[in-house]
Amino acid sequence: MYRVALVCEYDGTNFVGFQTQKNGRSVQQTLEEALTKLFEQDIKITGCSRTDSGVHARGHVSHCDIPFVIPEDKFPLAINSFLPDDLAVKKALYVNNEFSARFDTLGKRYVYRVYTSTIRSPLISRYAYHYPYPLDIEAMNKAGESFVGDHDFGAFCAAGGSQKTTVRKLFSVRVSQSNTCSDLYEIEVQGQAFLYNMVRIIAGTLLYVGCGKLLPQDIPGIIDSSSRKEAGKTLPPQGLTLEDVFYDWQKARTEG
Repeated sequence: MYRVALVCEYDGTNFVGFQTQKNGRSVQQTLEEALTKLFEQDIKITGCSRTDSGVHARGHVSHCDIPFVIPEDKFPLAINSFLPDDLAVKKALYVNNEFSARFDTLGKRYVYRVYTSTIRSPLISRYAYHYPYPLDIEAMNKAGESFVGDHDFGAFCAAGGSQKTTVRKLFSVRVSQSNTCSDLYEIEVQGQAFLYNMVRIIAGTLLYVGCGKLLPQDIPGIIDSSSRKEAGKTLPPQGLTLEDVFYDWQKARTEG
């Protein structure tokens, strides 16, 4: 068997999330069904993370074991012919048999998008949260600095998670205006690992800073409190996109 890593892009609107569930259409099940058709035998995949219902991805990574080799440049074309319009494999990379899409991650980059025009956009609203009020981006970036580093992020974790600890490490938190639309803002969060709904709660807290409900200097106290009620609201899933997952690809592609 040959192990391959698949970099996938999907519109999460009509998926119940990445992980296979009994109550609806999942990314995992859809991709496994396509791989099973392509290789004419049962193929199971392991994903880097479980995105929630409605959350999108531009660089989600999974791995699976396949019975024969399809050239890397031909693999996306072959598998995408079995996939629906809202899911595609962008890249295939052959890796060693020890590689795990889940356990070998070095970090992830998420972007939460907020659309601030007073007039909603049917095209943008599928991928951004509509908040029709001005935002203080400078204050939001100042607040974002307090999230960077190793912290107990219990205040930014929704109930229902299965984590053993709420301590996580964030590399950066930045807020910027989109290059494509002056009313679209991007909250970019990079970190080693994340808690359940953590990015959406951080985005909601930064939104409170942007509209003046909270001050940048309030953030350290909220983190120290470990109390969910002290942080901002959990923003809706459609604004969130998993943009990148980081690995040591050189190590992953080298036989041990």
